[in-house]
Amino acid sequence: MSESSSGTSVKPEGLRAAARRLLGGNRAYGPFLLRLERWGWVVPGGFLVMVLVLAWWVHPSSEIDNWLLMVPLLASALCSPWGTAAFGAAILLVNRVFTLAVPGQNLRLENFLLDLCVVLLAVLVAVLRSRTRSYVLRLQNAVLAAREVVVRPIPDHWGGVESATVYLPADTESRMGGDFYDVLATPHGTRIILGDVQGKGLAALSTAGAVVGAFREAGYHEADMTVVTARMEDGLRRHNALLAAVDTTHEPRFATGVVIALLGDETHADVVNFGHEGPLVLGSGGVRQLPQEQNPPLGMAALTGTETRINRIPLEKGETVLLVTDGVTEARDRRGGFFPLLPWARELVGTSSRDSPTDPDTLLKRLVEALADHTEGHLNDDATLLAVRREEAPGARPSGPQPC
Repeated sequence: MSESSSGTSVKPEGLRAAARRLLGGNRAYGPFLLRLERWGWVVPGGFLVMVLVLAWWVHPSSEIDNWLLMVPLLASALCSPWGTAAFGAAILLVNRVFTLAVPGQNLRLENFLLDLCVVLLAVLVAVLRSRTRSYVLRLQNAVLAAREVVVRPIPDHWGGVESATVYLPADTESRMGGDFYDVLATPHGTRIILGDVQGKGLAALSTAGAVVGAFREAGYHEADMTVVTARMEDGLRRHNALLAAVDTTHEPRFATGVVIALLGDETHADVVNFGHEGPLVLGSGGVRQLPQEQNPPLGMAALTGTETRINRIPLEKGETVLLVTDGVTEARDRRGGFFPLLPWARELVGTSSRDSPTDPDTLLKRLVEALADHTEGHLNDDATLLAVRREEAPGARPSGPQPC
């Protein structure tokens, strides 16, 4: 699936629209004042027209230049340097016209020099703001590029499954959370992961990269899921050791997550849960929740010394598996109530017709809309959603091993 600029990895327009609503419609980069260059001229232009109308027809006065000096100052915050310079030249011209039409003290040279200094200062501010905007865009593009290494785009039909994903950052400016997911096509069947790293920022993104990297390598080559999970644990342990050697103040990070391996019999799957919310399975038979938090989070196995538990569960064609991070289940409304994911899913399936809308795209669209209604568009934490189900007609698409 394509990665959109809003931080959502989605394809259908309905799902994109729902995600934009939850993110407040913010698809641009950077702070608010840095996103207005295209239409920024409207504010200083409107203010200039208003002052001219009032000064010419309502109350002619030579004091108009005091008000007109606000025009280039507004332009410096909202327009490009050239736009600010154009507004500055306009108010210098208008001030001279008005002072000639209504003679007064403003004819003095020092008043003209004051106007000129204000215009030059406004242009300087616009130049600095424009450079800051360019820096923010470059920095954010670098962050998005780094995140795509961890959370790469997933085709909607890949490895014999249909899938849909949405990543909803709580911080729509930086988009640097520790959520991760992947759908891996392997010689041993399709393997899926979704998880969340403790903390935020570059350290969390780096840790997520270590976990996903170990999963992609071991998950493709190893048939035994016990070996795959051991490699993931070892990868995170070595990553924490490296960071501790670089920075003695570094505290080891852990990650919660769920790994699902679809079996070749097309009726079962192996599920490994590392301290994460149990995924939901939605189908014609209703909704059920898979085992949750049966193993300690990744990075904490050495503290418990227990063996990894792997659950084999029935999973028929047509059933959709919904995996989410805690940004969904811990999303709060105005009164502090958590989002009721399981009751919501049961109501969705129970109130739908026989053709229940549990295909991945429609399911995530409905869920994102419900989250937007519940939180009024304000997430407290990053939320990642992944929905997958086996292809209904695997013969129509290649379902064997594909390049990783």
